[in-house]
Amino acid sequence: MTVLALETSCDETAVAILRGRDDHSGPELLASEVASQIAEHEKYGGIVPEIASRNHLLYAPRLLDRTVSVAKINLADIDAFAATSGPGLASSLMIGASIAKGLAIGFGKSYLAINHLEGHLLSPFFGGADRSEEIRPNVSLIVSGGHTMLVRVHALCNYQVVGRTVDDAAGEAFDKVAKLLGLGYPGGPEIEKLARDGDPDRFDLPRSMLGSENFSFSGLKTAVRYLLPKIHVIPSEAKRSRGIPVNGPSGNATGSLDFARDDVLSDLCASKTIAAAQKYNVDLVTVSGGVSCNEELRRQLQEACSRDGFEFKNAEPWLCTDNAAMIAFAASLRSRAGFESQVTEESDPNLALVR
Repeated sequence: MTVLALETSCDETAVAILRGRDDHSGPELLASEVASQIAEHEKYGGIVPEIASRNHLLYAPRLLDRTVSVAKINLADIDAFAATSGPGLASSLMIGASIAKGLAIGFGKSYLAINHLEGHLLSPFFGGADRSEEIRPNVSLIVSGGHTMLVRVHALCNYQVVGRTVDDAAGEAFDKVAKLLGLGYPGGPEIEKLARDGDPDRFDLPRSMLGSENFSFSGLKTAVRYLLPKIHVIPSEAKRSRGIPVNGPSGNATGSLDFARDDVLSDLCASKTIAAAQKYNVDLVTVSGGVSCNEELRRQLQEACSRDGFEFKNAEPWLCTDNAAMIAFAASLRSRAGFESQVTEESDPNLALVR
């Protein structure tokens, strides 16, 4: 079975074509294209929905043509068309879903509406062209710009959310702290670069809600906000020290801030994930989502799993940020399990992973 998927939940436009194989050796990714909009949104310090949807309209047809060309396949030979149906920005979701529905109707093929979070959730099992892995019971940490949650995975399509953020998602926390430090957008990669030269023991920042499976990151942001004046750091001065115009585009930070750190957030995420794995008696821990590219988070999870006897699985970095390959993979698994969507199904910007 060959699936073409589109991902337009936020500000990345992505198209991918995935072919399943009868010998169970794993899916074959024929082509995957992503167009990023970071440069367009960076000057605003965050995503502007109108700009995102306008660029999706511009990029999607081009990526569709390029993906089909790279895959060396005709659209008529696609067996199913899929798209992210939520959660995400309403005006962005509509673009990808409309294209996939139109193709499904035009070629008389199946349509699959895929939950963006399920795409992330299943991505650690994307084995590539040479191997296939069954979706095994596990406790999964989904950590991205807009979502932070712990999910107990029983089997494909059988999930239980056991913990979630009560305020900011991890990615939002990184962005807000980066803004306080006078860094660029998105904040996670900037803080990670600077944290490599930092002292993780210099300041005692909060690790909130330690007795709960839920997350809270707003206290961390507030602590940084009140810490900066005490150590005589002003965001505009932090920018100026890097040669960044105070009133101009933020650009990329290149200096060394020894208070820029990501170990607190990583430690909080890792400790809660391991606690949940122990509570629910699984032997596998997985992590996915854009923030899971953070090396400190991966290191802490890997070490904690090794120490406590859990297998650890994560997706390759290119599969962690928003992409259509994970949507095609989820669609392929769902189709194989007998699921199909109706083209009349509406996208839902607040779509829950578990209904």
